[in-house]
Amino acid sequence: MAERKKLPIGEEFFRNIRTKGFYYVDKTKFISDLLKNRGSVNLFTRPRRFGKSLNLDMLKSFFEVGADASLFEGLKITRETELCAQHMGKYPVIAVTLKDVSGESYDDALKIMSQVLKKEARRHQYLLESDRLTDIDKNSLQELYAKYLEEDVQQESIALLSEMLAKHYGTGVIILIDEYDVPLDKAYQNRYYPQMVRLIRSLFSQALKTNEHLEFAVITGCLRIAKESIFTGLNNFMVHSISDIDFAEYFGFTDSEVRDILKYYGVEKRFEDIKEWYDGYHFGHVDVYCPWDVLNQCYRLCANADAKMDSHWENSSSNAIIQDMIEDATETTKSEIEALISGEYVEKLLVPELTYTDLDSRDVEIRQTYLWSVLFATGYLTVAGETGGGYHRLAIPNQEVLGIYQKKIRSWFKVKAISNSAKWKEFCAAVRDGDAEMFQNLFNEFMSDSISIRDTFVKKELKEHFYHGMLLGLLKAEGSWITKSNAESGIGYTDITLTVPSGKIGCIIEVKYAENGRFDSACREAMKQIEDGGYVSALKQEGMRTIHKYGIACYKKTCRVTYSRQE
Repeated sequence: MAERKKLPIGEEFFRNIRTKGFYYVDKTKFISDLLKNRGSVNLFTRPRRFGKSLNLDMLKSFFEVGADASLFEGLKITRETELCAQHMGKYPVIAVTLKDVSGESYDDALKIMSQVLKKEARRHQYLLESDRLTDIDKNSLQELYAKYLEEDVQQESIALLSEMLAKHYGTGVIILIDEYDVPLDKAYQNRYYPQMVRLIRSLFSQALKTNEHLEFAVITGCLRIAKESIFTGLNNFMVHSISDIDFAEYFGFTDSEVRDILKYYGVEKRFEDIKEWYDGYHFGHVDVYCPWDVLNQCYRLCANADAKMDSHWENSSSNAIIQDMIEDATETTKSEIEALISGEYVEKLLVPELTYTDLDSRDVEIRQTYLWSVLFATGYLTVAGETGGGYHRLAIPNQEVLGIYQKKIRSWFKVKAISNSAKWKEFCAAVRDGDAEMFQNLFNEFMSDSISIRDTFVKKELKEHFYHGMLLGLLKAEGSWITKSNAESGIGYTDITLTVPSGKIGCIIEVKYAENGRFDSACREAMKQIEDGGYVSALKQEGMRTIHKYGIACYKKTCRVTYSRQE
């Protein structure tokens, strides 16, 4: 039996995938669709980890002079023989990625930008030997090989390089720019945004707006930042994002592609689990999965076919945008977040052209309006339908992203609750001493100012997970206790146990969701699980002399606590 190909986790170079034994999901039809529909400058916006960088490197591998045709053998694009004969290996290509252009100051960012631009210039240093360039041309190029590129040199670097390449090859130049908005995002976070906007605007203006040597350009990023005039004045500027020409299938995995991957690795029986956890992103007219999730989870399943579904995309970013939204939430926004995490949708106007300065507005309502659009563009929401006038029904795409919201809400809840140290200490004392009435009253007070789960579409287990996590955060904050939560495959926790070593006190807590407000039955179910689970025996073996048993039922922003004690 032939050895299976490796999973291309984190591999962004097309050549490596095609020559080093990696599995490849064929996206080469993107090349022909791009050629048929392209403008002079083409911007593709998708969330992180959706295959943007690999697609750009695929374009470079196809179009650049000296292209290796063997890399495309057996792929869809080779069926279009006339197109390949006309375009494969016919163009000089400038390819830069701005994903690492960041820093705590503008000077720091400039140094990294200098390195990025110099690296691409070195790739074309054969131009210094070209008999088609004059000495003046070559002297101009020499500036791109200096130890450090000053700001004005950076601004004209891509335009200059494209001019020299066009002279050398006698044809137009293709420019590929990956992650164009990362420097702007980092600049916004570190408060040098105006300077970075000026740099990017000038760089793009010279390279893309008035560049007679440009064949076409492809740019990728998460956000569509046109308001800053970064792309102002570009002729035939095409933006493929929410509703333009449908390229969605090239940025993400479709149902059939995911099935093929799982079948190839012998774990196709887990398709429905994959679908539940990672499916749900809707772009154009296609539903897609995040490739990063599918590949990482497939790797887990290859090691253990029964492995639980886990979060992967979540850990590739700080998720700061969620934190910002929750911290600034108005009561209206809180209600809308409650609807989202309960499986409902919200209707919002999506602003197609964003500006980071809008997110800094002192008007909370304005800031929240723009944040909804950012949440969509960065993958934390997806379109569940259109209502007209630019308004869309937005929903959380899948279980993984739902978990991100819940974790951030629980973290916010915990910080806010323990900030009232007197009340929080009183709560901890009630738990320790078996004061069920005080436990119930204080937990209700804490929850009254939080976000709840509505009694709608979310599975009961996930509702319990949400409230369970809120309570667990409060208890773990008491550093002198030993608090444990046992994970249950894929859906949350079975129980919380805590011990107070100084008093030989043990607590067993079981949380249930009281559907439709049926507190009594939920409490009985919780207490029965404690008894049936044999948790008391384990605590007795640890030397606990007093054991408090709590069955907690939660519904929206209300809880009820039942209690029994065992000496």
